[in-house]
Amino acid sequence: MTDYLARETQSGLVVRYNGGAQAGHHVVTPDGRQHTFSQFGAATFLPNVKTYLSSEVIIHPGALLQEGKALAGQGVSDAFDRLTVSDRCLVVTPFHQAANRIHEIARGAERHGSCGVGIGETYEDHLMDKTASIFSRDLKNNAVLFEKARSIRERKKNYLKEWYGENLLRGEFGREWQFFTSEEVLETWAQVCGKLAALITLLDEDEACRFLRAQETVLFEGAQGVLLDAEFGFHPHTTWSDCTTANAERLLSRCAPGAEVVQIGITRCYAVRHGQGPLPTETADFRHQIREHNQANAWQGEVRYGWFDPLLINYALQVSGGVDALAVTHLDWLADLKQWTYCRAYEGMDEQTVLRDHTKQSLKGDQPLHSSLETRENLTRALMKARPIYESCRPESNAVLEKIETLTKHKVAFASFGPTALTLQNRGPYF
Repeated sequence: MTDYLARETQSGLVVRYNGGAQAGHHVVTPDGRQHTFSQFGAATFLPNVKTYLSSEVIIHPGALLQEGKALAGQGVSDAFDRLTVSDRCLVVTPFHQAANRIHEIARGAERHGSCGVGIGETYEDHLMDKTASIFSRDLKNNAVLFEKARSIRERKKNYLKEWYGENLLRGEFGREWQFFTSEEVLETWAQVCGKLAALITLLDEDEACRFLRAQETVLFEGAQGVLLDAEFGFHPHTTWSDCTTANAERLLSRCAPGAEVVQIGITRCYAVRHGQGPLPTETADFRHQIREHNQANAWQGEVRYGWFDPLLINYALQVSGGVDALAVTHLDWLADLKQWTYCRAYEGMDEQTVLRDHTKQSLKGDQPLHSSLETRENLTRALMKARPIYESCRPESNAVLEKIETLTKHKVAFASFGPTALTLQNRGPYF
């Protein structure tokens, strides 16, 4: 979607405003090149389109270098020349990542569904002690980098020993524990950081604002689905990021108040989840028909699929404050179906119950309130037990899109029938 909109609007800048290296935005160009974007903006295949990593993005230095190398192999040799980074981005260390994985291993069958990249661990550390955090600006100061990284390593090492004791020497634990026992890990990581520091351009807040204001059109690209949101997601199967548009809105209010803003919500025509957590409409009926780029991995397991669930879509829309239009993707999948199925309600728990009892968000334009942890945990438990009531319609795309508009009360402005920008239909027309 980002690639398509950059082409349509001729935008010269994509702003990443949340998350980190766990994003997986797959782009196939009309000439057949493809890449799953993680930290670079998903319009980087287009010449002259820049990426700005805002202060809410958490950087994984090794993954960012690898992504730049992968893009160079696809003919994008200047990706780093077109990358600017807030000097206040948090930085993941190997110790955050290893601690993250150790916690997931310890949870066993009760895993939260983490990507194992260390994002949550990094953010949690920052909330506990902001002075000890490694920021992107520290990448250019080797002495500060080493001092902070050693401190993080020792603090986490002691904490993990307290929690898990001798277990850390065994099996899966031992594989991750070795990151804390070898000085070579720190030295290698510092070398990676040095390479990255030489390639990136840092901007402070004032410089970033001037940079954004100089652009005619800016695309803001999120990293995770709203149902993974730290504040409104289904705890504990959430990320530590704000997955709504709140970060983007705060950046705009500071740098470009009064700018014209169009918010587009993106959803597949079926439900999908990678990792643990509620997926009430989950089914194995069409797993073999899905042509997904997402693959099973050691931390999240298999990608899970379900029938379209407007109750969860409407929940996401409400806690986000609404959007101006929807984009519906993967509509080419409909050709393999005899009927398209959606969830009308859950037994004993209709849409109004989900929205009224479990969200604390007012309508778009109003100040959102906070959702309590207890509220989110209750909703998670209810959704894990939810039994969907299904209805169906013809699998023709127009019928499906009309039904989605009715179910969500939002216009579907964009419809995607394949992996490239050429297969995306502007139904607005927008832009």
